[in-house]
Amino acid sequence: MKEYKYKINGHEYKVNVGDIENNIAHIEVNGVSYNVELEEEKAIKPVVKRVAVSNDAPVAKPAAAKPAAAAGEFVISSPLPGVIKEFFVKEGQEVKASDVVCILEAMKMGNEIHAGKDGVVKSINVAKDESVLEGTTIMIIA
Repeated sequence: MKEYKYKINGHEYKVNVGDIENNIAHIEVNGVSYNVELEEEKAIKPVVKRVAVSNDAPVAKPAAAKPAAAAGEFVISSPLPGVIKEFFVKEGQEVKASDVVCILEAMKMGNEIHAGKDGVVKSINVAKDESVLEGTTIMIIA
């Protein structure tokens, strides 16, 4: 279960997001349970553009892949798109599951991202002020 803390119009809300089954999310807000029906995603057809390529044009190298988690490691992923505003840990630092490791700003709200597992920060894969998409690997805990 992922836990988030929000402040809306001066009121604090503690939100726990549980399992999502058949577009029903099991959510708890300040201790009250809710089953929230999610809108189904609609398939989007990709737009294909044709461009002329010259044999003389330089070819861009793909960005280096970010390290994937090995067996026994835990990936902390971005739960939603946003900007990493602050880190509270460094590589090699020991963390507890409940520790806040960074702040992700989304829709002008700071969201605490928790370690989720006791361990040591193996790698931090994004930088402060970097924009991230949902599912982006923020860091790996070993």
